[in-house]
Amino acid sequence: MTIKRFQFNMFPVNCYVISDKTGEAAIIDAGCYYPEEEQQLKRYINDNNLNVKHLLNTHLHLDHIFGNTFLLRELGLKAKACKEDEFLLEKMPAMCRMFGFPPNAAPAELGGYIADGDKIQFGESTLEAIHVPGHSPGGMVFYNAENQCIFSGDVLFQGSIGRADLEGGNYDELLDSIATRLFTLPDETIVYPGHGEPTSIGQEKMNNPYFK
Repeated sequence: MTIKRFQFNMFPVNCYVISDKTGEAAIIDAGCYYPEEEQQLKRYINDNNLNVKHLLNTHLHLDHIFGNTFLLRELGLKAKACKEDEFLLEKMPAMCRMFGFPPNAAPAELGGYIADGDKIQFGESTLEAIHVPGHSPGGMVFYNAENQCIFSGDVLFQGSIGRADLEGGNYDELLDSIATRLFTLPDETIVYPGHGEPTSIGQEKMNNPYFK
């Protein structure tokens, strides 16, 4: 499995394009805000002859969904996310104004919902959806058992966790979700977060200050 990471927008967000030898792919958290970022993502897809089967969102905070409308227009892809986060879409323009910049596009409607335990297939690869609420009500982590890696969105970071003070967040729920849903995965599982550098489950169980 090939994992390509882009860092998009002013926050910045990690956008992942995951593909395998079949040429089929999935995009996780298309956060491209600026036109040059949109073209960078499109160019990578075209240059590698990828057939993108899924556009997935770990959650629906503004910085993770900036590129959804672009991919709907360019590739006909409708994003999928947890239904519990859908209310955040209509709040996106107001959140942009709060942070002091205009929306790059009206947020696109979801094309479907992802529930805990769902299996997302592309090519010879499978991602399992794990519901990990706390940062947002519908936070989803995507687990690929064969390659021992997860895409954790804003749930778990290197040496940190997601903030829980935004609408729908819950600090205690977030800690419990990480401990019971993620820290039960094998220690060697690589964590690809929504911001910052990769880490591992074992490293975070041992060193993350929120679990001391």
